Amino acid sequence: MSLKNDINMVKEELSSEEKFFEKAVITEKFVKKYKNVLIGSVVAVTLFVAGSITYTQMEESRVADANSALHELQSSNNNTATLARLESLSPVLYDVWKYSQAIAEKNMDELAKLQSSKAMFIADLSSYEVAQGEDTLDKLETYAQKQGAVYADLANVEAAVILMSKQEIDAAHDKLKLISVDSPLAQVAQALMHYGVK
Repeated sequence: MSLKNDINMVKEELSSEEKFFEKAVITEKFVKKYKNVLIGSVVAVTLFVAGSITYTQMEESRVADANSALHELQSSNNNTATLARLESLSPVLYDVWKYSQAIAEKNMDELAKLQSSKAMFIADLSSYEVAQGEDTLDKLETYAQKQGAVYADLANVEAAVILMSKQEIDAAHDKLKLISVDSPLAQVAQALMHYGVK
């Protein structure tokens, strides 16, 4: 019985070794067949990781340089070299700086230029400031009808006030009705409709 067990054990070992060698041969064939693809994949992943790390470091450096330029401008806002550097590093931050300076100086020409800013928020705020600064009904209405206008309700209130001053009460009411109930200016609109227009 012991001899029979030994023979069975040897058979099992040989069988397991055969399976191992069979798998090794299959793996070797797979590696030989797809060697270029595997090497290319490893190289591609390595290049992607290296490129991603490099891009992240360059972007962090650019942001730090832009912030440094902005800090310099805060202490000396007439420095044209620093302003040009900020514009090249971050056009959006440059537009924010120009907007803040135009508001502080009430420079309508600069605000008019900023209406075409790539920073959508700056373009919208500049459009509102120009419309409000000119204090004309047409500009305020055009701004208020623009989709996504930040100060659309405020422009409608200002347009209603202009219409009230011209004694165009019905048109003023129509403007005030455009302000939604959820708007922070809803109470102002209600008050103007009730008390401001007789």
